[in-house]
Amino acid sequence: MAESMHDVQRRINSTKATRQITSAMQMVSSAKLNQIQRQATGYQEYVSKVKAVVMHLAKSHLLENNSSSNLQSNRPVKKTAYMVITSDRGMVGSYNSNVLRDTNRFIDEHTPNRDDYMVLAIGGTGADFYKRQGVNVAYEYRGVSDVPTFDEVRDIVKTVTTMYSNEVFDELFVCYNHFVNRISSSFRAEKMLPVDSETLSTDAAKETKTHELNAIYDLDPSPEEVLSVVLPQYAESLVYGAILDAKTEEHASSSNAMKSATDNADDLIGDLQLHYNRARQAAITTEITEITGGQEAIGK
Repeated sequence: MAESMHDVQRRINSTKATRQITSAMQMVSSAKLNQIQRQATGYQEYVSKVKAVVMHLAKSHLLENNSSSNLQSNRPVKKTAYMVITSDRGMVGSYNSNVLRDTNRFIDEHTPNRDDYMVLAIGGTGADFYKRQGVNVAYEYRGVSDVPTFDEVRDIVKTVTTMYSNEVFDELFVCYNHFVNRISSSFRAEKMLPVDSETLSTDAAKETKTHELNAIYDLDPSPEEVLSVVLPQYAESLVYGAILDAKTEEHASSSNAMKSATDNADDLIGDLQLHYNRARQAAITTEITEITGGQEAIGK
């Protein structure tokens, strides 16, 4: 009995130590989540302006009449690239598995033939997963900051747009988990390249439901020069926004996972403590019974 109580006490101490770790990790993830949410809020104002300009240009049909930008190529789609954003580490709940499952479903629907697509992996989990599956991982980037900077993403965009310009692939989708709130997320697969005038015109039409878009422009300098500046910024804003959004959801998922682990540890500690108290009470009762029996034997 004493050995059993010792084992239970050891498990209690071990679980308490684990609980301290998960509780600390929850606080760290929550702090990172608050920090990246503040940054995302400020960035949304910038990206909305960039998108509004590009939508205006699309509604003005300037994108249709201009093909000088290498981001607008209308060449036939022979190879599709999927930029899949995952984390570099574990302990983020179902975050990675959800992204990979929904991305695979989207790929199967859009490009069922494996020879017709490649993966650009942002995050080690996705890179390792697709390599194990034998998928062509044409580009991978590991070590994205907990609160990524715009300069960090600019290097990614430069590499990706260069690959597109060199016809390594003909269209690009960005696949990630969108942060809705601290307990909810949704999968997104957004087309980034080429900058499609039809898609942008559709977005512009949606935007007019709430805001009237002025589609008349007097451009100085030329439309070509304006687009050469605006379209790269548009591509950068899409990728950075997706990575920022995905990182926000990663921190939320990590915080929720660590909270769940902490709560489970509390429940386990409670159960073990109850088991320990019962074992201790039984041991005391047995000891009292033995003492009482010994006294009675001596008295006889």
